[in-house]
Amino acid sequence: MAFQRIIRQWEKKQHTEQRTPQPEQNKSLNQPLTNDLDSNLAIVNQIMGHASDMIIRNFTFSSMEIQAAIITIKGLSERELINEQVLGALTQDAHFTNVNSRQIFEQINQHGIPNIFVKEEANVGNIIDQLITGNTIFFMNGINSALIIGSQSWKDRAISEPMSENVVRGPRDGFTETIDTNTALIRRRIKSPDLRVDEFKIGVQTKTSVLLIYINGVARGATVNEVKERLQRICIDGVLESGYIEELIEDSPLSPFPQVDHSERPDKVSAAILEGRIAILVDNTPFVLMVPTVFLQFIQSPEDYYERFYVGSLTRMVRLTAYFVSIILPALYIALTSFHQEMIPTSLALSIAASREGIPFPSIGEAFIMEATFEILREAGLRLPKQAGQAVSIVGGLVIGQAAVQAGIVSQAMVIVVALTGISSFAIPAYNAAAAGRLIRFPLMILAAVLGLPGILAGLTIILIHMSGLRSFGVNYLDPFTSPDVDQLKDTLVRAPWWAMFNLPGNIARKNALRVAYGSKPGPKNGSK
Repeated sequence: MAFQRIIRQWEKKQHTEQRTPQPEQNKSLNQPLTNDLDSNLAIVNQIMGHASDMIIRNFTFSSMEIQAAIITIKGLSERELINEQVLGALTQDAHFTNVNSRQIFEQINQHGIPNIFVKEEANVGNIIDQLITGNTIFFMNGINSALIIGSQSWKDRAISEPMSENVVRGPRDGFTETIDTNTALIRRRIKSPDLRVDEFKIGVQTKTSVLLIYINGVARGATVNEVKERLQRICIDGVLESGYIEELIEDSPLSPFPQVDHSERPDKVSAAILEGRIAILVDNTPFVLMVPTVFLQFIQSPEDYYERFYVGSLTRMVRLTAYFVSIILPALYIALTSFHQEMIPTSLALSIAASREGIPFPSIGEAFIMEATFEILREAGLRLPKQAGQAVSIVGGLVIGQAAVQAGIVSQAMVIVVALTGISSFAIPAYNAAAAGRLIRFPLMILAAVLGLPGILAGLTIILIHMSGLRSFGVNYLDPFTSPDVDQLKDTLVRAPWWAMFNLPGNIARKNALRVAYGSKPGPKNGSK
């Protein structure tokens, strides 16, 4: 309680002292355009700092001697489109019959440029925003506004198989760093006019596009409004990855357990949207956020729903068992070898005692040495190039484990325990949930070394109480186990067949929302054998 009070006082002090991040050129952004072309170009040049990658092309309508210019950013705009649809259309000015600048400007706006996106804009700030996102800006002398011409185009990564969520059976496409591509991947799967896409710009400097995607009539209106409110409340200088958004919208930021799910699989995100959840897409990252989130989501895999329900239920139980093993196995070994030797079978106890003969460290010391070594090997394997990383992880683990046993630093039993713990953590589909388990493992090891099995039980009780108090946008973290709706238990530790899961999750979607029609159970026709 004292720690939480200190945190609240610090947050209050920070809130009173905070300064909203503002770019230095805000005053320049608020000034209006003039009727003079050179002055307008000078305004843009001043705001952009005479950027070397900004292209300004001046030209003249030959028959009328009217000066004009276009501005674009190199690398963000499609050069062929600008040459053909902008410069090509504007330089062929034979159809501009009026000599008045405003009339010519209106003709260009209405039918002079063969582009689907042409918009008149007089605000300098909006013009700069469009320029730095890859659009082309058209200025004309004598006009105090400009035309924004759609020309966004940049090199992006092709759609490929997700790197972090592998399945044996299922789609192979994954999200990319381009938000429009990601939206199309979802639209391709959910062809419903009720699919809503709401856009936000977050980040004073980056102005990152953030999209909110949900199905109107399936997602709860209160949840949608809550997500929108939290996004609008964010004030930060920049957003470079969806992890920024995740930390700024979750309910309990000090909890080790993730309360926002993320994925780079379009099929998983689409399934979440169909269940009534809300997807949050952030530009420049392939990881899409999903809210509300419950703990069981991190144990489930998309493959559970593609295989027969027997297989999906079995693998889900295996994962849950592996998660439990990855958390308590080292602590359980420490407690049994240090305090409760009588609970170990005699032959096994003699074998463990023989392997620990000559070891200079207690069980807790062995465990910390091996766990730290394993974490270092894991991190080294992730940071090195792919081919070298696999070799370092495998060879390093074998060599260090064998050498440590032969040197008498750790026992063979401890190497087995740590290896089984690490392998169990790899069975968890969600990397962030597995990381939370790795964090919890160390306090449990300390409790086991001090109090034995009662310490482990006390630690697990504290964890369970903490998890039961967590919320994700109004939904209990341990739902549906804490929900009185028995129908929701059909998709928890085991998965019921599709023809038996009639309703959408009542804690997520609106009430009485159907998933599968009643009477959908397959079978032979009447009278057939």
